[in-house]
Amino acid sequence: MPPPQKIRLGDLLVQQNLITQEQLTATLEQQRSSGRKLGRILVDSGVVTEEQISGALAGQLKIPYINLKQTNPAPALVNLLTEAQARRFRALVLEENNGVLRVGMADPSDLFAYDELTRILKREIELAAVTETQLLATIDRVYRRTGEITALSQELTAELAQTEADFGNLLGTEAAVKDAPVVKLLQTLFEDAAQVRASDIHIEPQQHKLHVRFRIDGVLHLQTESDLKIAPALVLRLKLMSGLDISEKRLPQDGRFHVDIRGNPLDVRISTMPTQCGESVVMRLLNQSGGLLRLDRLGMGDEMLAKVRGALQRTSGMILVTGPTGSGKTTALYASLNEINSPDRKIITVEDPVEYRLPGINQVQVHDKIDLSFERVLRAALRQDPDVILVGEMRDKTTAEIGLRAAMTGHMVLSTLHTNDAATTPIRLLDMGVPPYMVAMSLNLVIAQRLVRLLCENCIAPHSPTPQELGWLDHYIGPEGKDGKYMRGMGCSRCNGTGFIGRTAVYEMLEMTPELVQTANHGSPIEFVRIARAQIGTKTLLRNALALAHAGRSTISEAMALAASGDG
Repeated sequence: MPPPQKIRLGDLLVQQNLITQEQLTATLEQQRSSGRKLGRILVDSGVVTEEQISGALAGQLKIPYINLKQTNPAPALVNLLTEAQARRFRALVLEENNGVLRVGMADPSDLFAYDELTRILKREIELAAVTETQLLATIDRVYRRTGEITALSQELTAELAQTEADFGNLLGTEAAVKDAPVVKLLQTLFEDAAQVRASDIHIEPQQHKLHVRFRIDGVLHLQTESDLKIAPALVLRLKLMSGLDISEKRLPQDGRFHVDIRGNPLDVRISTMPTQCGESVVMRLLNQSGGLLRLDRLGMGDEMLAKVRGALQRTSGMILVTGPTGSGKTTALYASLNEINSPDRKIITVEDPVEYRLPGINQVQVHDKIDLSFERVLRAALRQDPDVILVGEMRDKTTAEIGLRAAMTGHMVLSTLHTNDAATTPIRLLDMGVPPYMVAMSLNLVIAQRLVRLLCENCIAPHSPTPQELGWLDHYIGPEGKDGKYMRGMGCSRCNGTGFIGRTAVYEMLEMTPELVQTANHGSPIEFVRIARAQIGTKTLLRNALALAHAGRSTISEAMALAASGDG
């Protein structure tokens, strides 16, 4: 195809009636003072969208506009350009047809980029217009670091063999180790984990190999297998980064450190544990750049959201969020604090560990080694004149009693508890030895939650339920279960072949009504659970998971997994 022609974007947008001449004049003045691109100023100010700009360029140049959200480029084609070249020229190889490469560009009128791409690819190319945001997101997704990680692992293995494992020399000062293979390997691991939205990195020495696994949307995936010899070097470097005792290999240790991933801060919580084959390391990745979720974006229904907000505005009482580890309880609590955080309220949190830093809030990290326990910190917090207290977890009778007593004496208390559902949560407090009157008088709301994986919109396809799934649906929701718009994910590069991208929470909620308060004080636990489940009705965790599957946003298998965990 002939090379693209140079286009004055502003004139083109005016010509196509997407902006006025006055808007163009004002934007050009901003461009002269800021040096930013004209298109970016127009998009950021809301005058036009990126799709409109790309569509206008495509129409003028008589080339197609491609929505990258619906495109799954083959890795072999993508890798014809290096990641650095793709980012520099804002271009991506998308298709090949009869030897001609179709290249998506954010600015298809860039003559210099076109000439360089022709020189690098050494093939005839056809251009397509794509939006810059979608292009950069696709680059982040498709340029995985698996090959680079394997190469760096092999380089580290070779270096350790040559230096006879002189870790003191290898892992010295920051200036000395900046280009060391172990440092580059860890940085590449963090970058790859961030690209695929991993929440945890597991470094696990096995009998003959070192396994590195990523947890993505709650499921572990093997990233790479490496030589077991590099495990001590990785663990030593991570201990140095997090300030742990590098001489202690017999006891578990916990710490944290920060890394920078392409300008975005990543907070890493690290836990080490001795195993038969060496020290195992798990790192929880906490992206601090995205900010806290708002309460109205957690996926609660309008009715539940209104009740939760009403409970948060009270001056006393307790709200409990329940669920297993990794069900999003901390996120829900932080979103609740974010909702009520204001200069006229003193908020103190007692956590183990502190996961996110919250401005304007007094956060305390529990430290059992120096006897800074939940109980001790909570007692001290009550002497600090707080309005709101967050207790990371009701771990024992003493902590629960202190929290409930605080809720009775003019404090709003938020906390978590590990239970299967909302109806049995008050009974769990009674089982811990808490007096019934404290539960009845202090507890306002119980919110139970789980996380359910959502289907990848890029590879979603209709799904006909299997006979087993139909039987299960008939058991739980009756004949109407057959009429759902059931879907499944086929697997693509965007979702790393899993068919899922992201998770959402499903909830059930229990309000301590006068009837439940009376039953908690004087009735039997069995009667309490019966009344509680009657109040919750059909708005259960399982029913909400099934509603997502019925609407084609998740799968029947996700709802079945939730039911199998005892939450049906």
